[in-house]
Amino acid sequence: MASAPPAPRGFSPLDDELALLPGRLTPRLVEELVHLATWMPFTPAAKQLKRSTRVDLSEPTVRRHTEAAGAAYVAVQTAVAERILQDGPAAPCAPSAIVVSVDGAMVPLRHGVWAEAKTLVLGEVDRASPEAELHTLSYFSRVCDATTFGDAAVVETHRRGLAAATAVAAVADGAEWIQGFLDLHCPDAVRILDFPHAVEHLNQVGQAVLGAGTPEATAWLAAHRHTLKHDGPGEVLQALHTLLATHPAVAGGGEHVTYLEKRVGQMDYPTYQAAGWPLGSGVVESANKVVVEARLKGAGMRWARAHVDPMLALRNIVYSDRWDEAWAEISTALRAQEREARRARRAHLRYTSSIVFISDAGMLA
Repeated sequence: MASAPPAPRGFSPLDDELALLPGRLTPRLVEELVHLATWMPFTPAAKQLKRSTRVDLSEPTVRRHTEAAGAAYVAVQTAVAERILQDGPAAPCAPSAIVVSVDGAMVPLRHGVWAEAKTLVLGEVDRASPEAELHTLSYFSRVCDATTFGDAAVVETHRRGLAAATAVAAVADGAEWIQGFLDLHCPDAVRILDFPHAVEHLNQVGQAVLGAGTPEATAWLAAHRHTLKHDGPGEVLQALHTLLATHPAVAGGGEHVTYLEKRVGQMDYPTYQAAGWPLGSGVVESANKVVVEARLKGAGMRWARAHVDPMLALRNIVYSDRWDEAWAEISTALRAQEREARRARRAHLRYTSSIVFISDAGMLA
């Protein structure tokens, strides 16, 4: 007589009822360790967790749970972005005035490779405020090409209601890929060349012609910086042409003039100030340092490419002050992954059990 197939391993429905996460740790402990590891390297996070909870976990355990949580959130955001791109739903809100800023920062990968982490920052602004300070900042970062980044970032531009905003300004350094991003997400935005970036091009010409660090170069820059900010680019560009015409032997100056002339429509700084827009992209430059580099560019750090986006996604939510909301989505995704893994294991057990049963029956026959 053929032997019966072995009973499949048990899977308790209580796990789902209690909203347990994969593994031996409680959901609250998993959240705490991931939150800590989002702020600090994995080894210090493990030590801090032991100090606060008396639970002793290894660095690989903290790393594994953190990367799994980040990857789950990347998958959640990717799925949402795909639905938005396909269905084109209406924006959930309509801010009165929002500022967009985009930039990139290099992060170290394994084997001596570096990759650019692109970051989008969105913030609302009170245009009646003399300082044009941004508030309610949120972040979206990924390591990918410009086209992929533009598509993926729709998850955040849609959430913030960028397409429905009454007024939009984009402050950036003028890179071509950034202009493509703006063409996609806010083509009608007021585009502002980051003022310090424009001034740096002035400075390069002044230093080349008048001498690096000389009083003449310093005074020339100060005068034309003031003119650019308060009167616009016309007189400044003319001064650049005049300076270079009187010093034709200076190399490289023309490149800076060409750069500024190509973006002259983005340098109407008196108008921008009068409209209550900020002139600098400091928010995204700060995001490069604080959100991206502070966690991913520590001493001796080298990241596997597959683990960069998960960490960036977690850093985005803590700095966007959206941890509780996002963790609920992460937990749901992790439990869904575990349920799918259970189904796969059940299917595998049924398949292998049927093979054993058939084999035994054949031998008895």
